[in-house]
Amino acid sequence: MIKFSKSLIKDIETLIKQGAVGVIPTDTIYGIVCSALNKKSVERVYKIRKRNPLKPVIILIGSLNDLKLFNIEIDKEKKILQSLWPDKISIVLNCSYKKFEYLHRGTKALAFRMPKDKDLISLLKATGPLIVPSANLEGKKPARDIKEAQKYFKKEVDFYIDSGTLKSEPSTIISLINGKIKIIRKGSIKIKNYEKHC
Repeated sequence: MIKFSKSLIKDIETLIKQGAVGVIPTDTIYGIVCSALNKKSVERVYKIRKRNPLKPVIILIGSLNDLKLFNIEIDKEKKILQSLWPDKISIVLNCSYKKFEYLHRGTKALAFRMPKDKDLISLLKATGPLIVPSANLEGKKPARDIKEAQKYFKKEVDFYIDSGTLKSEPSTIISLINGKIKIIRKGSIKIKNYEKHC
């Protein structure tokens, strides 16, 4: 369980809205985060993490309503999304808007996840959607604790939130395009848990 006090949530909210980049515990592993709606901060995360510029990132959301911020309509997909979320499942949805090219990197699709953790949801409702690539340099192992994250990023990151050692698997990633579910990456949630939705 993640523990974010109200005062810590407020502090993180202030930093994120100022354009800061930080490392925080997520519902799976540590992530390097910033506002998904701040293009400059997103590009900074790519630079700090040495991330492949063609690879989109996963975006954490606090509610289905957050999808509207990305001009994503989910009338057909709503029931499926409600049956899969909240959980450690990242879901790829269509998003072809040029405005969000800095997020979809030309793929015209974005991956979202709504976590179960209540403290993390409280944080997301305060900050708005956050990008959450794993806290490591491209090609390296994800940081299991803050010391490992600090070895990767040093002072390039504005803040670090320590929640001990995290050993969870990354999220399962599925694609939900035209109402069809396709497995992209096996992770924390096993296939049998959602096969019935296919």
